Amino acid sequence: MTAPASATPASVTPASVTFDALVQPRASRARFGPRHDGRIKIAVTAPPVDGEANAAVIELVAKAFGVPRSAVEVIAGAASRRKTIRVRGATTARLEELVP
Repeated sequence: MTAPASATPASVTPASVTFDALVQPRASRARFGPRHDGRIKIAVTAPPVDGEANAAVIELVAKAFGVPRSAVEVIAGAASRRKTIRVRGATTARLEELVP
């Protein structure tokens, strides 16, 4: 069975949700979503210097999912705009609520 076109590609384990994101640093405001080329767009106001944008991404994702910052991890793409993010204690249902 294939997923609907609007579904967010995500890897799910009983303990976490992993998804691909496209980060826009130095945005005018922080924002989670919409989808862009199969990835979830995450806009942060921090510049991409000294890990500031990654820290802002982690904080925004943690707040959006209602989990502690320690539950959010950038597992791939730390130096890239294209990242893979793992959120422990999250569900795909919550991900779909955030990015319909």
